[in-house]
Order: sequence, then C-alpha cells, then structure tokens
Amino acid sequence: MEFPVILVVGLTAVVGLTLGLLGGGGSILMVPLLAYVAGLPPKEAIAVSLVVVGATSLVGAFAHARRGNVRWRTGLLFGAAGMGGAFLGGLAGGHVPGTVLMVAFALMMVATAAAMLRGRGSPAGGGERRGEPPLWRILADGLAVGAVTGLVGAGGGFLVVPALALLGGLPMPVAVGTSLLVIAMKSFAGLTGYLASVSPDWALVAAVTAAAVAGSLVGTRLASRVPEAALRRGFGVFVLVMGVLVLAMELPAPFGAVLAATAAAVAALGAVCRLLGEYCPLAPLRAGA
Repeated sequence: MEFPVILVVGLTAVVGLTLGLLGGGGSILMVPLLAYVAGLPPKEAIAVSLVVVGATSLVGAFAHARRGNVRWRTGLLFGAAGMGGAFLGGLAGGHVPGTVLMVAFALMMVATAAAMLRGRGSPAGGGERRGEPPLWRILADGLAVGAVTGLVGAGGGFLVVPALALLGGLPMPVAVGTSLLVIAMKSFAGLTGYLASVSPDWALVAAVTAAAVAGSLVGTRLASRVPEAALRRGFGVFVLVMGVLVLAMELPAPFGAVLAATAAAVAALGAVCRLLGEYCPLAPLRAGA
C-alpha cells in the first residue's frame, strides 16, 4: 500500500471520529481529503465521500440507538424527504463542472464553521418539547438539506442537527444520534445519483470506509466524555481554515490570494480580541449581536 493511501486511510479514521462525536462534519473533511491528498477528481471524491459517510453514519446510528439516542420516526420522515432531494442533487452534481462543485463545497464549509463557532441554542429548559412539528415542515426541510447533500457530497450533519433540535425539540444527544440515521439515508440516495456518471475505486472505498467506521465507534464512546462546546469551537476553526484553503486553491490567482490574506487578518483580529476579552473594541458589537 502506497504512502498517500496509508495517509488517507489514517486521516479517514479521524473523520469517522468526528462523525461519532458530533453527529456530522465527516464529509466536510472527507471531500478535501480525497480530492487533495488521495488526488481523486472532484466528482469521484464526492461520490466516495457519500459512501464513506453513509456507511459510517449508519453504524454510528445503531451505536447511538443502543443508548436510546435515536428518534426513529422523526429520523425516518426527515431522511425520506432528504433522500429525494439528495438523489436529485446527485444527478445535478454529475453534470456540474468540478471547480464549481469544489467552490460550492468550500462556501458550505465556511458557513458551517460560522454556525459551529456561534454555537446552537438548546430548547427551553434543555428538555424535550411536546408535540410534533408539522409534516410539511419536516418534508420541506429534509428535501432542502438533502439537495445540498447530493450536490456537494456533504452529509449535512451540521444542518440536520440544528433542524432536529429546533424543529423537533430533541435534546442534543438525541439530535446527534437521529442525525446519523438521516445522514446515512441521504448519503446513499446522493450516491445513487452520482453513480450514473462516476465509477469509484471500490478498493479505496472499502479501505477508507473501514477506517471511518472504526473511528466512528471510538467517537460514539467518547461523545459523553469530551466537552462538546470546546470540541465544536476547535473543530469549527479547523473547518474554517480548510474552507478558506479550498477557495484559495480553486479561485483564480488574484482572488484566491486576496481571500486567504483577508481570512488570515480576520482570524488574527478574532484571536487578539479573544485575548483582550472585555477590552476588545469589538466587544460591544459581539454583545449586541
């Protein structure tokens, strides 16, 4: 086995770990990993990502279910709607230029990182809301998130978890577990669309999937032991850096360099402001946000 493949397999285990811990984020790292480290074309990287994330999420969902953290009815309804959107997104993605897909994926990475760094609110009282959300709302949200999944190869965990927590009023551990069921359903539907125009390397698929599943099982065990807020903030910074790097590599020369420099300046300003705390000039803006 060549060194790049060994490196990809090892890093894929880390991707699985994030899925088990956070209920999402796997494809946010998987697509750039396959495209830039394994050297796969963008469309093939997205198709392989859908296989890996789908299989890993399914295993993780059953692991969470054993702890009572999967709401099957809500997940199946949301996932069924998402599968339709993912299939259509996968069909469309097969006919979109690779550069456009990677730029769209990078923009999703930046948006995801921003949502992660801001954090998510919990339902009032941290408990479970009573009543069921309207069926049309579940189907509409599932369809929209599914279309994103199929188009850019992202399982949408960081879209699904907030939707489940806010729509269904699920506690965070249950939202994370249920999201893995939804991600698995949507990923396999998106893959079906991509297989109409892409032929993945199935040997590579098997190797990285096995590594991701192993990482996911470890992540599931650690989910109740690692402080979620600190982990999510650190992971959010990493995803933001990755998104900016992908944009810098895919955009034309002047724009990529300017974007990277601007992002670095904003990151440095944020770090300095964090060190200054209440003395930061931007503190009033943050408080009023």
